[in-house]
Amino acid sequence: MNDFLSRVILDNTIKQYLVVIGIIWVVYIFKKYLSRAIADLSFRLFSKTSALIRKEPFKSLVAGPVQLFLMILVVFTTLNTLNFPKAMDFTVHKIPIGDIIDSIGAAIVIIAFIWLLLRMIDFIALVMQEKASLTADLSDDQLIVFFKDFFKIIIVVIGVLLVIRFSFHKEVGPLLTGLSIVGAALALAAKESLENLIASFIIFFDKPFTLGDLVKVQTVTGTVEKIGLRSTRIRTDAKTFVTVPNKQMVDSILDNLSLRTQRKGELRLELNPQTAASDVQKLIDSINSLLKNNYDVGLNGSTVFLTDVNKNGIVVLIEYFTENIDINVFNNLRQRLNFDVLKLMEQQEIKMVPVRNDSL
Repeated sequence: MNDFLSRVILDNTIKQYLVVIGIIWVVYIFKKYLSRAIADLSFRLFSKTSALIRKEPFKSLVAGPVQLFLMILVVFTTLNTLNFPKAMDFTVHKIPIGDIIDSIGAAIVIIAFIWLLLRMIDFIALVMQEKASLTADLSDDQLIVFFKDFFKIIIVVIGVLLVIRFSFHKEVGPLLTGLSIVGAALALAAKESLENLIASFIIFFDKPFTLGDLVKVQTVTGTVEKIGLRSTRIRTDAKTFVTVPNKQMVDSILDNLSLRTQRKGELRLELNPQTAASDVQKLIDSINSLLKNNYDVGLNGSTVFLTDVNKNGIVVLIEYFTENIDINVFNNLRQRLNFDVLKLMEQQEIKMVPVRNDSL
């Protein structure tokens, strides 16, 4: 039996092969339990920081990457204990095949570890979003989304540098020096993208608007649904999804409609030029009385005045303000007022300016 186990095949004994296969097999069989144990240990460490951390989301995000990373790490570590067969010691483009295999293995381990870190970032962001949802301020929600993407980009860049260092065996320092020169050239070429990135930081720290705000920028009006590294996504009144570059959100005149303290309504009446002055005054007094006595929505002020007299007609302007109520409630109020004014004009037999036919 010992002679059989001591038999050498491809520069390694059968015993060495069996030990490696046994370790890999045991880890493969118990990887689910091992990953759960590691996940549970990590969960306990995280749960000490907050009572809001739930176990199921943590396991669903982290358990899979832990299994993969653990399996890959064990496979490559155990295989590394074997002697590389001299029969396979050949070169590919002057590079030994053993070095190529080592480089591929290192890259796979690094990629699996980076994936695990990315899922950890997703979980941390999920926990922070649950905390942020308990507050009325939405600015912390948008900061979480922003920095989650930001840190993911940093982790991916670090992963690429690690692959270059340990798989391609290149020094990162000189590479970064070269990249700084290339980066400067790329920055000039990608000036607009860089400006949008800077604008995103301005948005997050200056806070001209936050998630859920109703904004108007240039010809776009809608609710802010997401603020990213490059652009802001807005859901318009027509339910379309508009992407606006962050630079445009910062440089343009932006009206944050959610921050207004009141809503303004306006009704312009163009009366027949033959209307008597006493009738106009009577109509103005009636509308003032209507606004003061018949509206329980809570008008914060109103004015009715004769604004213009010309050959085309007599213009009476009605302006009124309400609290920052829901748009549907405001539209119902405006419709009710319009009907009431029409009824007053019918009762007092006051006519509007007749329609002119310019073609005659």
